[in-house]
Amino acid sequence: MIRRLFLSLLALPCLLAAADAPPNIVMIISDDHLYSDYGFMGHKTIQTPNLDRLAAESLTFTRGYVPCSLCCPSLASLITGLYPHQHKVTSNDPPIPAGMKPREFQTSPQFDAGREVISKHLEEAGTLPTMLKQKGYLSLQTGKWWQKSYERGGFTHGMTHGGRHGDAGLDIGRKTMQPIYDFISEAKKQQKPFFVWYAPMMPHDPHTPPQRLLEKYKDKAPSEHVAKYWAMVDWFDETCGELLKHIDDNGMKENTIFVYLSDNGWITNPKTGRYAEKSKQSQYDGGLRTPIMVRWPGHVQPKMSEDLAQSIDLVPTLLKAVGIAPTKTFPGIDLLDTSAVSARKTLYGECFTHNFVDLNVPASSLRWRWIINGYDKLIVPDKTNQPNDVVELYDLNVDPSEVKNLAAENADKVKALSAKLNAWWKP
Repeated sequence: MIRRLFLSLLALPCLLAAADAPPNIVMIISDDHLYSDYGFMGHKTIQTPNLDRLAAESLTFTRGYVPCSLCCPSLASLITGLYPHQHKVTSNDPPIPAGMKPREFQTSPQFDAGREVISKHLEEAGTLPTMLKQKGYLSLQTGKWWQKSYERGGFTHGMTHGGRHGDAGLDIGRKTMQPIYDFISEAKKQQKPFFVWYAPMMPHDPHTPPQRLLEKYKDKAPSEHVAKYWAMVDWFDETCGELLKHIDDNGMKENTIFVYLSDNGWITNPKTGRYAEKSKQSQYDGGLRTPIMVRWPGHVQPKMSEDLAQSIDLVPTLLKAVGIAPTKTFPGIDLLDTSAVSARKTLYGECFTHNFVDLNVPASSLRWRWIINGYDKLIVPDKTNQPNDVVELYDLNVDPSEVKNLAAENADKVKALSAKLNAWWKP
């Protein structure tokens, strides 16, 4: 009896250390993926069993949004917790000098100088990996990454070293998952909590799925282009399953927070294979909406929620979860705070030009601002970059595809929502 008590006392510090250990974080970021293209979101054909299971085990917000429907600024908002006009990474690429062709520009000194300015904007804004260092986290970048080396984002480890949007990092998912497994092994060896940024270029084009998956959809899709995209979603889901299995099978499930979302939407044009006009880069839900999931067994009750959520919420949510006091005020909320979530009725966002107009003046590249209040959505174009556009108002509850513009017959609502939008940010 005395011996058992003595051994229990010896083990107590280890047990307490394990209980106090900050949770690991794995962030899965889908790339160019329409919000409805999942089994759990109601798609009748695409098979996503692993993401369906993750959704069932998570607090899942089916009405999640990103503030901007363009890859680079969307990812910058995700990792900083700020809107594009706040972190200043509004666009994918620097301004193209007059007379220079895009391909020529991407290998020019001007392009590299512009990317350096953009990377400095991100560093000045502050990133989640940098903040997590306060608690001793090791962090790994894989997949899409626009700001030169992974180190510019505060990651301790990474795959991208300077390419336009990922270079070697783009092998993740499509070719291998091993760098993630090696990193997790290293973090465990060092007894450090870890953060994984899993942002494969999937289902993003090129749509080159394995033939076995394409065969599943060839006879079910309206065109081969659509079948390839559907198969890419299926392939991406398989990789998510592998990552989930690795965490769960190695005893890390209870102390790992999984976060899931897409950087922006994508609707395949069945004739061309390119994106349709109401998806990527647009001001519509086809480009802006995404499911957002948070799984943390024992801490987060699984639930399908129709409350509004946004990618800018994830930094304050994760900081609170791991016990880090923020050093600044974030515009997002803690998604694990049920009262804050239920009280929120409004989201804001902004879409910008693909290439910057001015690297240091966010308003110069603005195309649209938007606001969702309940199910009302107002879109206000910027008259400089979108001179021929009109103000748009939609009822997302009855018109989720945003077909019928209600602005003309709802002048009072347009005025009220415009005032809220201007109070948020008026360039």
